[in-house]
Amino acid sequence: MPKTKIKTNRAAAKRFRKTASGKFKCGHAFKSHILTKKSTKRKRNLRGANHVRAEDAGRVARMLPYL
Repeated sequence: MPKTKIKTNRAAAKRFRKTASGKFKCGHAFKSHILTKKSTKRKRNLRGANHVRAEDAGRVARMLPYL
């Protein structure tokens, strides 16, 4: 009997990307709404990439087996 494939968590696949060094990058929180009270500097800094912490990287890797 053939070995079954593991399904990729599609919600996680839309939120995380793997970098060349093997880490996972993701977006920042607090950037989607209620932006008028946030400063321009704060919103600008939220644009950049964010990296998943080492403690959570294993959990993300299990959801994305083929990345």
